[in-house]
Parts: sequence; C-alpha cells; structure tokens
Amino acid sequence: MTILSAHDLVLPSASLGPENPLAPLRSQQELHQVQNLADLPDELRENIQYGRLHSPLPCLNQDGYDRSLADRAFPALVLENDHLQATVLPGVGGRLYSLVHKASGAELLYRNPVFQPANLALRNAWWAGGVEWNVGSTGHWTGTCEPMHAARVEGPDGTPVLRLWELERTRNLVTQLDFWLPADSEFLYVGVRVQNPSAEDVPAYWWSNIAVEQSPSTRVLVPADQAWRFGYGKRLDLIDVPLYEDADLTYPMRHGRAVDFFFEPLAGERPWIASVDADGNGLAQASTDRLKGRKLFVWGEGTGGRRWQEWLSPGLQGHGYAEIQAGLARTQMEHLKLPAATNWHWLEAYGRMSMDPTAAHADDWTTARTAGTQVLRPVLDQLPDRERAWLTVVDAAPVEQLAIGSGWGALELLRTGWRVSAGTPFAEETMTSRERAWLPLLDGRLPAADAVPDGTLVSWKELLEKAEDNWLVWYHRGVARHYAGDIAGAVDAWLQAGDNPWALRNLGFVTGELSYYERAAELVPDLVELQAEAVAAALDVDVPRADRMLDRIPAPVADDPRIHLLRIRHALLTGDPRTAHELLADGIQLPTVREGANPLADLWVETEEALGTNRPVPPQYQFGMGGN
Repeated sequence: MTILSAHDLVLPSASLGPENPLAPLRSQQELHQVQNLADLPDELRENIQYGRLHSPLPCLNQDGYDRSLADRAFPALVLENDHLQATVLPGVGGRLYSLVHKASGAELLYRNPVFQPANLALRNAWWAGGVEWNVGSTGHWTGTCEPMHAARVEGPDGTPVLRLWELERTRNLVTQLDFWLPADSEFLYVGVRVQNPSAEDVPAYWWSNIAVEQSPSTRVLVPADQAWRFGYGKRLDLIDVPLYEDADLTYPMRHGRAVDFFFEPLAGERPWIASVDADGNGLAQASTDRLKGRKLFVWGEGTGGRRWQEWLSPGLQGHGYAEIQAGLARTQMEHLKLPAATNWHWLEAYGRMSMDPTAAHADDWTTARTAGTQVLRPVLDQLPDRERAWLTVVDAAPVEQLAIGSGWGALELLRTGWRVSAGTPFAEETMTSRERAWLPLLDGRLPAADAVPDGTLVSWKELLEKAEDNWLVWYHRGVARHYAGDIAGAVDAWLQAGDNPWALRNLGFVTGELSYYERAAELVPDLVELQAEAVAAALDVDVPRADRMLDRIPAPVADDPRIHLLRIRHALLTGDPRTAHELLADGIQLPTVREGANPLADLWVETEEALGTNRPVPPQYQFGMGGN
C-alpha cells in the first residue's frame, strides 16, 4: 500500500531573509567558463556557446540570509510504501530531502541536519543535501529556495502520485515533477516534464543533483570508460576512467581538491549512476534515455573543501558528502535547444543498490561497472514500460492541492495566452499582491508607488515601452533595455527616472560614475547591499571618496560583515595594515562568501605581507578550492 501524507519537518535553520532589491544586471560569478573551447568536439563546443544566461532576471538575488540557526517548520510531503519512505519539501524547490530504505533503516541520501543557505546558486542562496532539481541554466536554479505548487494525482496503478510544478522564470519553462511509488516497488520513480509553451525555441538545461554520504570506502559506479574532467583551471579534458593522477577517481575521498567529472555514456547502455559503501550498499539512480548525462562532483579533502562542507552543514559529523548527478547534456556547461510549443519528458528511478562488495570494489573497472549494470538490470529493463504508464497520467488534473507556489505562472498566462497542460494549472487565485501589481501594465500603465521596485519582467519589454511614463516605468524600461543589450537606451531611461535611488544605483553600476552611487546611498542609507556595492566601486577608483562614504554609513549597517570586509580593504589601500589585521583578528563571518572565492584568506595574506609577518591563515577563513 502506498500512502501520501503531509507533515512538518523541523530543522535548525538560518533565516533566508529578504530579497535584494537591487536589479541583478549581471549574474553571480560564474565558475563554468571553459578556456579550451577550440580543442573540443564541434557539438560540445556549440552547446557550451549556446544559451548562456547573463542575469537571473526577472528574479531578484537572495542574499539576505544569516548564519543564526533557530528551529523552523518546513512543510513536508511524504510518500511511502512497505519498502521506501520519501520526504519532499515543496517550499524549497521541491527538494527530495530524504529517501529511507525501510528494511535496513538506511538513509540513501545525504540528509542535511540544518537549513543553511550559502552563496552557490544563480540567485546566491543555496543549501546542500538531498536531491535538487536544476532547470533553466548552468548553476543551481532560481527556484531552489522558492515554493512550488504541489498536489495529489491518481497514479496509473491507483496509487497516489505527488505532483509538483512551477514556472521557471528566466526561460518561461513549466517544470513538472511527478513522484510515483508503486505499492510493490523498491524504487521511487520521478517523472519529469519540461514544457516550452512559447512560440520560440528556448535554451534548455536540467541536472538532478544528488547528495550522497561519503566515506573513505565509498565508490561511484557508472557505465562509462571516459569522462570530461573540469576543475578550477577552467579546462574540459577527456580522461580515462578510473585512473586519474595516480588515483582511482571513482572514490570521492581520494581527491585533494574540488573537481567535476562528466562521464561519457557508453553506447547501448541505459544511463545510471550509483554510490556504494564498503559492503556494496548505497543509492542508485537510473533514467530513461533522454537524461543521458552523469556526473561526479567532490569538494576534495583539502582545507578549502572541508571548510565548505562544514560551512554548508554546521556541526558536520562524519565525512560529509559527494554529489552524483544526472543531466540532459554531457556536461553542465551545455544548453540544448528546446523547440517552440514542445515538451521533453523522462523518468528517473531512485532506490537502494546492493551488490557483491568484491565486484563493486574490483580493481578492474570493467568488472565493477558491469556488475552494477547486472544488479540494476531488472529496474533498467522496466523503465520504458514504467515511463509509458506514467505518461497516461502526466496530463491528469490534480485531485487535491497540497501546497501553493507562486502566481507568476498565472500572470504569464494572462499576458501570453499560452496553453499549458491541465496537469500543471496556474490558477488566477494563486496571484498575490506582488504579481497583481503588474496587471495594469496589460492595459498600458504601471502606477508608480513609493515602494521598492520589484524584479523587472524583462519579457514584458514591449509593454513597458508603450506604457504611460512615470519614474517606475522608466526604471523598468531601463532594466529591460539593459537585459536586451541596449546599454545606451538603458542609461537614457534611468536618467528620465529622476532623483530615484534605484535608477541612480543602476547608473552608477553601468557608467562607473561614483556621484550616482553616492546620491543613491544617501537616499537609502539603511540598505546594506547598496552601501556595500557603492563603497566597493569607490575603493576601485577613488579611495578618499570611499573613505567619506564609509564614514556616512549608519549603524547597524556599519556592523554588517560586508562593510567590515570593505574597511579591511580600505585600511590596506591607505597604508594601515595594522588596522586591517585588528579587524581580521576580531573574527569575521561572511555569510555570502561565494563558491570559488577566498576573500578573507586573500586579505589575511595581503595584510601579513604588508606587516612583514607570516602568521598562517586561520582555518575559518580558508574557502579556497583552486588549482588544476
């Protein structure tokens, strides 16, 4: 018997905080820039060059989180039968948080004991653990910390299906997840459908990001004999599996630094990947053929990699986690072309892998991966039939609503008249005041208010250009023009907006003229994101001006760690390394430190060099994962 139930999951959690109101005119720092494109096969190179996302608009950045943990209840939807218990969190991107194998009591995923956002996603905030669904563009998707719609659907075998869906806003793709656990099944099936309702081709991207616990004996098995290795040297190099740099790359804890391995699928093999322990037990993930890519990511056992694991899971116990992943393309640098008015679908399977440990850890790689395929053969052979059964209900209307996502999908349907599946409805009543604030624009006007402007609906550019003029319309016109590559037009629009802090900040960001930043900072003195950005810009070109700007920052904004970081930079630029050392020695915890960046360690080393001392970088400042 399969049961679908709703509960609250209580976790020690940091506050996600408010969104950053400053328009994200460019994306977060991107780590996946490939430097050796000319050396790659034509198809791979073309896919990498296609569809890059240069801004998360219309979404705003989420960088208001902290690192103070308090108990918080997360709505959880639980699907279980006699063999498995799956826990899904609709409020944070539909994360498959837990998958428990009942007979053994084993947790098959890495289950993060806390909710702690960190700066790894397209909009900044991301948290580790479970299975994350990434759609839209290279990186952790814009909805990873956002709610999704959820409902019960009648399954093809009479068991309940848990359906989640939402509009991915950067590409306007309807994302659907159907969690199906047949009564007698030892595997959880996840049917995925991505709908492009528009009349234009759209870049498509998908990776299922699966966190699994690791130990020194953990091994990853996959039907591949080659992999594309990508590290912080920003090169894609095709290497043989399993030996790499005198070690077996399929053992996650044998890597000294962070690295990605994108496995080349073997012809004739159905795609799968598994992580097993010393006894040959662990998690297996398999899919129908459209989801052909497979990947292993490790943080590495260096100081920076361990620090990141502790940062993402405060109070980390054990050896942390690795990620096994499954995607539409061979690598995560690629986007594929999803044709107009078309949908893509596939079926994934998640369950316990249990195999002969001697075979799982055989020195001969072919023996190990072939043994894995044989153990999974019953599941692999059933997948096409399971997918066909699921497709009989893929458009079935929800029977019972279990969670409410955003109203953005309903708003877009009102603008476009797009047709989407009855299985993924976007009802007008799901719109909140935030979405309804845009409805007047459909009639040619957008009333100006004193409120902070929302993220610009860049796909509404034509309507913005025709709307009645006011400061808010000029502001959004400028953002939409900038997004479309019309920088001169954007500057002109923001000048038309007048003495407005949001337009002035954009002018400062685009032109580099500090007077715009200064005036914006005067008008909104309590916004730390604006103060930090303005001072950082000044430190790059005019240190005395930055000095004056720092003096004007009010408390408690001045106590924010982002401002402390700027004071350290200022001290070093003005020849005062002793003050810089004092600030660093006091201890700074920068919640928004970015993956791939190591600012506190870099400033520490610069300070030590200026003082002529050689004190080692404190472990809490070590976030570096670089190297080839």
